[in-house]
Amino acid sequence: MGSNENLDKGLSEKEIVKRADKALEQLAKVRTEVGQVIFGQESVVERTIVSVLSGGHVLLVGAPGLAKTKLVETLGTVLGITSSRIQFTPDLMPADILGSEILDEDQKGNRKFKFIPGPIFTQLLMADEINRASPRTQSALLQAMQEHHVTVAGQRHDMPKPFHVLATQNPLEQEGTYPLPEAQLDRFLMQVDVPYPSDEAEKRILLETTGRDENTAQSVLDTKTLIGIQELVRTMPVSDKVVNAILDLVRSARPGNGDEIVDNAVSWGPGPRAGQAMMLCARARALYDGRLAPSIDDVAELAQPVLQHRMALSFTARAEGTKVQDVIATLVDRIKD
Repeated sequence: MGSNENLDKGLSEKEIVKRADKALEQLAKVRTEVGQVIFGQESVVERTIVSVLSGGHVLLVGAPGLAKTKLVETLGTVLGITSSRIQFTPDLMPADILGSEILDEDQKGNRKFKFIPGPIFTQLLMADEINRASPRTQSALLQAMQEHHVTVAGQRHDMPKPFHVLATQNPLEQEGTYPLPEAQLDRFLMQVDVPYPSDEAEKRILLETTGRDENTAQSVLDTKTLIGIQELVRTMPVSDKVVNAILDLVRSARPGNGDEIVDNAVSWGPGPRAGQAMMLCARARALYDGRLAPSIDDVAELAQPVLQHRMALSFTARAEGTKVQDVIATLVDRIKD
């Protein structure tokens, strides 16, 4: 695939540049507004917004109190889309998130079934501690994530556009949880690890969030504009060099290709969906960073969040203390050479 083969939908290179310039200006405002409320965590914010611009879902993994909920609320405001939050618990049922049909009676006494939509019918959904819900409830959410519609009582109900799920997991307390199966983890475009804030960022948090007035974010985009940027991302050109780097990275992460390090450390590797995710995210990151085409550096930066939840270490590797991030870092070094 050459660098000009992505100029689809009848858009000329000049038109793409014109639209990209406008998008760059809008995304710069998005960064500024989010930065008014979320202090530090630049990488987390970038990766989350990149996933949304790519049209995907994000799994946020981090300890409590690291502003994951605040991030979702802020993004909903800044991007101009509706948002809601569901706290996942073991007794949560699929109908609690999808909605259900009730028997409704009008003034004339006529009865008919009426669908009452659940909280999932929003544009930006925070699924808080998704691994605390039963597999049945997880599956109901993940079906909507993949197919962008749900079926209740035999009737199809489409999700709003755009539709993004930002799910959270607490890595500390695993008792009583239901870990997401590999096939369901693959539905997430990225797994973003949320670290503790830096010293400077935490000092700013203490000073700016404990007074009478807190900073609030303002809306920058609207639904139509966001969808337009998402479509623009898919038309951005990608050079053969970057395409080959993505292909080499994803394929090298699978055991059975004669690589001793991967064969010994990895029990199963990423499928083709990982490459698709990398292509989209590399384009979106370039646009978010003010560039009109992705580079090898974008691939290297996105390797961990795109691949880590799509790989599993062998028992031997885990016993030796190897981390999946270490394996990915080794593979990234090769594509940089």
